[in-house]
Order: sequence, then structure tokens, then C-alpha cells
Amino acid sequence: MNKRVIGDGNEDLACSFLKSKGCGIVFRNFRCRQGEIDIIAKDGKYLCFIEVKYRKNANFGAPSEAVNISKQRKISKVSRFYLYSKNLSFDIPIRYDVIAVTINDGITTFKWIKNAFDYMP
Repeated sequence: MNKRVIGDGNEDLACSFLKSKGCGIVFRNFRCRQGEIDIIAKDGKYLCFIEVKYRKNANFGAPSEAVNISKQRKISKVSRFYLYSKNLSFDIPIRYDVIAVTINDGITTFKWIKNAFDYMP
């Protein structure tokens, strides 16, 4: 199975998880020249830009550790472009979250890290 299929499947799981927590999914896989944001969701007053990370085991660290400074900058740039392209105010409350998905022995667990990082110019 290729990485894109696995990624899409885990993003589907993350969306279901978010919906179960009362979030509304606004957009999936928003792409522009600067990069991509996996999920854009509404959580209460926040517009959340969410990166989904999956690991089948801990050999290469926790999934959330893969969201390094470079990835944070890329997500920040894409989020800014999203706001601009949708004519949304830059003053609305936004948040950068990470959802770490792990599947061990057929059991899926989610770790939702709210406010995982701040905007990175």
C-alpha cells in the first residue's frame, strides 16, 4: 500500500475523531504552491489548521515529533494563504494542532495536541 493511501486513510480516521469531539471539518487537503494542510476544522471559536501524523511503531519516534520547525513554517505559510484566499480576517482566532495516530494490535489511538505550535514567519 502506498504512503498516499495510508495517509488518506489516517486523515479519514482523524476527521471522524474530530467530528466525535464536536468539531466541524471545513476543508481537507488544502493545497497551494507553499504546501498542504491536512485538515482545516472549526473547534468552538477557533479555526484549526491540523497536521495528521501516523506511525506504525515507535522505531522512528512519536508521530508528533515529525512536525519539526520546517514543517511548522510551511503550515504557517499555507494557513496565511488560506485566510487570504478565502477573504478571512487575519484577526480571527486560529490554532495549529497536531493529531498523532497510532495503530497497535488493531487498536487505533489518537493524541490531539491543541496549540502544538505558534505561527512561524
